[in-house]
Amino acid sequence: MGNMGIKFDFNNMMSDFIGDKGIKEDDIQALKGKIESAHKAMIEKRALGKMDWRDLPYNQNEIVEDIINYVNSVKDDFEAFVVLGIGGSALGPMAVQQAINSPYYNELPREKRNGFPKLYVMDNVDPEKLSYFFDMIDVTKCLFNCISKSGSTSETMSQFMIIKEMLSEKLSKEEAAKHIVCTTDKVNGNLIKIAKEEGYKTFIIPSGVGGRFSELTPVGLLPAAMCGIDIRKMLEGAAYMDEICKNDDIYKNPAYMYAVLSYIAMNKGRNIAVMMPYADSLKLISDWFAQLWAESLGKKFDNEHNEIFAGQTPVKALGVTDQHSQVQLYTEGPFDKMIVLLGVEKFRRTMDIPAIYGDIPSLGFLGGVTQNRLIQTEQMATEYALYKAGKMSLTITLPEVNEFTLGELLYMFEVATGFAGELLNINAFDQPGVEEGKNATYAMFGRPGYDEKKKELDARPEKKDKYIIK
Repeated sequence: MGNMGIKFDFNNMMSDFIGDKGIKEDDIQALKGKIESAHKAMIEKRALGKMDWRDLPYNQNEIVEDIINYVNSVKDDFEAFVVLGIGGSALGPMAVQQAINSPYYNELPREKRNGFPKLYVMDNVDPEKLSYFFDMIDVTKCLFNCISKSGSTSETMSQFMIIKEMLSEKLSKEEAAKHIVCTTDKVNGNLIKIAKEEGYKTFIIPSGVGGRFSELTPVGLLPAAMCGIDIRKMLEGAAYMDEICKNDDIYKNPAYMYAVLSYIAMNKGRNIAVMMPYADSLKLISDWFAQLWAESLGKKFDNEHNEIFAGQTPVKALGVTDQHSQVQLYTEGPFDKMIVLLGVEKFRRTMDIPAIYGDIPSLGFLGGVTQNRLIQTEQMATEYALYKAGKMSLTITLPEVNEFTLGELLYMFEVATGFAGELLNINAFDQPGVEEGKNATYAMFGRPGYDEKKKELDARPEKKDKYIIK
């Protein structure tokens, strides 16, 4: 599949091109020992089962078979497949759907969706959005996929409880059970217990795979398959990238090089990473990546418990839309960003621009070319503007957007994140800052076992009226 390989171009990160604000080859060479240690740690942790997400491209044949058989057995029975999930359980399925299927997938008649149901992802607990959703759909014609490894995710489980009650009011217990499928841990947590007691079809999230690394588990594979996406090809693409990512030569390993360049960029004060796809199909990859990068690398402590306040803030942009809203800042603003451009060599469709208005010079030059050429030219123009301004940028190009290349891209970013964690000497696989917010929520609701946290919250200083404008 060499012709489906991703191209990774980091010329414009380097001082050869953007001058003294760029990265020198000596900067990379100076990290030789750290890079070697990080590579060794990646191998060791994988062997010890501490990076189970790396084995997902290889160990899921039976799971994929189960998913596909299940999809084929139920897809004709429902008008919509509704994901109840948050974080990686929502961002991954949405990104894959946006990448592979029509952006108007849900508006297409069923035959143009090849007989597959519509997809909705409920990724928040905004009461207005949820109630408007129920105004639009008939719950008795939907299949609900509740995704929670712990089975105690407040947002997801609150949605599940609402859905469960609505189904119970309209259907018998046996019929209602057919409208729910759970994706959760094999033995631990509330959801697996509920699923067993109430007879829900269940898919398992491997115990060693965290939420933001879970897109290539049933978390992402089931929603993708339910929309006609070839999940085997996604895993094949990830396996292809895995072989590339085993290379200890960072000049042949795009994931390692991405991490190394980002690490050096952070040390040079580039604490913001802008991801700017030049294809609407890749728009939500930026959202998925934002969680992966922020939650993995944003850490107060290193592995020796020294305070380091590590991390790089991910920012989402879209070419060419955000050329008209953000690029002014990126070219002429502070030197605190690295820009990642995502491009596509071959779009799946071509849109011609009519050869009219030839007598108007500012329009005539567009006549007879394609939108394809226009968007690619504008990407190159943005790259040039950043280069001219001496701003760091790199370009990742997919030969085309399909399941295979998408699997490559997702896997590359996951390995890059793990490797960046090793370079930063942090645990890239926990999220203590997120847990603090969760625990505070539980305490405010009076959940049993959170009495001390409630006392801590009650002891916080009273807000001052002079700092509140009414």
